[in-house]
Amino acid sequence: MGPSPTLKVSVVVPAFNEVDNIEPLLAELATKLTGTYEVIIVDDGSTDGTYEKATAAQQRYPFVRVRRLPRNQGKTAALLAGAEIARGDYLCMFDADLQFTPEDINAQVAKLDEGYDLVTGRKTGHYEKKTVSAIYNWLARRLFRLEVHDINALKTFRRQVLAEISLRKDWHRYLVPLAAVRGFRVVEIPVTLRPRHAGQSKYSSPLRILVGLLDLIAVGFQLTFMRKPLLYFGTLGIIALGAGLGVGVAAVVLRLLGHGFRPLLYLVMLLVVTGLLLFAAGFLGESLAGMSDRLERIERLVRNQEPPKR
Repeated sequence: MGPSPTLKVSVVVPAFNEVDNIEPLLAELATKLTGTYEVIIVDDGSTDGTYEKATAAQQRYPFVRVRRLPRNQGKTAALLAGAEIARGDYLCMFDADLQFTPEDINAQVAKLDEGYDLVTGRKTGHYEKKTVSAIYNWLARRLFRLEVHDINALKTFRRQVLAEISLRKDWHRYLVPLAAVRGFRVVEIPVTLRPRHAGQSKYSSPLRILVGLLDLIAVGFQLTFMRKPLLYFGTLGIIALGAGLGVGVAAVVLRLLGHGFRPLLYLVMLLVVTGLLLFAAGFLGESLAGMSDRLERIERLVRNQEPPKR
């Protein structure tokens, strides 16, 4: 079914060297998607003819739109590029390798219709990186205090979600916690995972595991420490200053008893300086957090085309 003047769903498909998957992908979406929709294929700097294949397919599939990035920039950049031209009320990030099914898009859209803001999938079926994924998602649940079990599967969400958050490179994987911390309603439903239809996975390198772990820490830092920096750094500063005071008292007592021990003096100086530096980091963090909040408010006002309140 092709798009109507009022579109409900924009399916954004980042594609990097997926030429063999374009035709079967569009054929399946055309027969199984329901409602009013468009499919935006974002060619992420492919070198195998993906862009040409997708462009040619527009003659047979009128619901298809194509955007091309001049070089490979990653899935997050492709998602944002597709979202910029999307016309649907809902956005779905759908992989080009056909590992997920169009029926699951329909199910996620139905959940959004119930009032949720973001629907994420919980993968069912054979998964080659199941152990790594389980550890990764366990850490994410603990770090972000999420109730969902899988933050890196098929996702469909209201376009307002993407408008309210800032995504850095590779941060599409953290759309769920970033949306949850903003107060958006998040729900999880099972989705079917199938073997890749054709081509090679772009995320099988062991380096990707390290990058994912570091990104997890970075996002966690943004959502915890940077929300109340003085609370965290100030607490550590108080502990360091308290330890310095305690060691200083012990050093004085030992000195009065005739047991002068110079290394204790150095330790006192180290702890006191560390405590003061932690407090300084906390105050600096508060200033940065305040600036960030003001910038985000300005961005929301610009997006909504509302004049600043005086």
